[in-house]
Amino acid sequence: MKVNLPMPRLVTYMRISTPLEILVKANKKFIISLFLTGLTAAASCTLVSKPTQKADVVTVFLTGNELGTMKPCGCSGGQLGGLDRRSAVFNSVPAKSRLIVDTGSFVEGDSEQDIIKFDIIIRAFSLLGYDLVNLTEKDIATAENLGLLDGIGSLFDVISSLKPTDVNLAAKFTKKFSLKSETVAVTVAAFDAESASIEQIGRLFTAPPGLQTVNILILNRCGPGIINSITKQAIVDCLVCPAESDEPALLSAPDKKPLVVSVGRFGRYICNLQIKPAKDKGKPILSFGLIPVEEDLPQDSSLLALYEDYQQLVKEANLLERYPRFPLPDGLEYTGPESCKGCHEYEYEKWSATPHAAAYATLKTVGSAFDPECAVCHVVGMKYESGFVSEQKSGDLKDVGCEICHGPGSEHTKTLGTAKTTGPKLDCTDCHTPETSGEYAGNEELYFEKITHWREPKAAADVK
Repeated sequence: MKVNLPMPRLVTYMRISTPLEILVKANKKFIISLFLTGLTAAASCTLVSKPTQKADVVTVFLTGNELGTMKPCGCSGGQLGGLDRRSAVFNSVPAKSRLIVDTGSFVEGDSEQDIIKFDIIIRAFSLLGYDLVNLTEKDIATAENLGLLDGIGSLFDVISSLKPTDVNLAAKFTKKFSLKSETVAVTVAAFDAESASIEQIGRLFTAPPGLQTVNILILNRCGPGIINSITKQAIVDCLVCPAESDEPALLSAPDKKPLVVSVGRFGRYICNLQIKPAKDKGKPILSFGLIPVEEDLPQDSSLLALYEDYQQLVKEANLLERYPRFPLPDGLEYTGPESCKGCHEYEYEKWSATPHAAAYATLKTVGSAFDPECAVCHVVGMKYESGFVSEQKSGDLKDVGCEICHGPGSEHTKTLGTAKTTGPKLDCTDCHTPETSGEYAGNEELYFEKITHWREPKAAADVK
């Protein structure tokens, strides 16, 4: 059932445009100053916040494992995700009745593009009003390298099961909520079962006197043995395990304590943990659900502006032209679809009328023409020498041209077709993945019909 969610809260955001060279090479004080520029001032929660106003139910929103995915691919419909649509979900619950938590893993690698993403994602969390963020080992290392670890705590509360040498990060966070008949204290803690004994969990969760309590434990490692050991402690109400799939999951029986959940990956869903106070002064009642971040949810203009800043940083860093490229075998080179037209005019004209022939224009429409992660599937041979570099330097190789499927054509054209084309050749599924083209799987024949450019009807496997 689709729930109608209210329009998102719009947050004032001062846009900036800074080259990556400044972001990475500047001294730490400047980076921290840059990091804080343009963010809406946010009061940092203390480790134990004051009780909020009356509410019927407490909702804990859980996200995590963005892994650098700030929005779904912009050229295919029916996809889930997008930081700019989270406001609509979060703001469906009054701020006084919610707790917004991210479990960590902001980016996947340590490339220059990942570094830009890391900074942008942290800014997004501040604009979205996150109460708490858990930092994984990878998150801490990236923040330390950028000199940002000190500054993150001024945007939202931070916990971690790890202890960096320079910064004292808390291991837990508690917020109190005044419900109609009870005050409920929700504590979120981070724990590493390989570096600490299970018995130490009891020290993380100290029940405030006279309150109903809910204890949530974020694990950076998980397994049946760890879960069973924690369950025996009878302290934790909800365990959050690292995600192994894109979709969140309830890994335990719904009525079993603790609830064991994972939050999924790439921001396609938001988990909501509903907390209702017990009528008999016992433990509150927990229920777990997930909310798909669908493309028809309203977008937050401040997050859209932030993504535009991200694309500007990528452009100024010149990541597209600096993309690593490998030599083609046997001295082959890409020549572009115009070189094919002389002998294959019929096929060329048919191709020209397909969406592939305008693939690069779709990137311009969504503002991603300078993003190498997007461009690689919209141009010819970007991973190889003589392949696409930029529209200015190799405009004849923009769009999904002949050599994507048939291989580099230099020898084929030089010998007037005597030499057959060879690899590297891409298969459709190299670009039409579940992440970028969710409707492709199961509809292959419909997609093939869109790109048919040969005279006789043939199966795709027969086209050489």
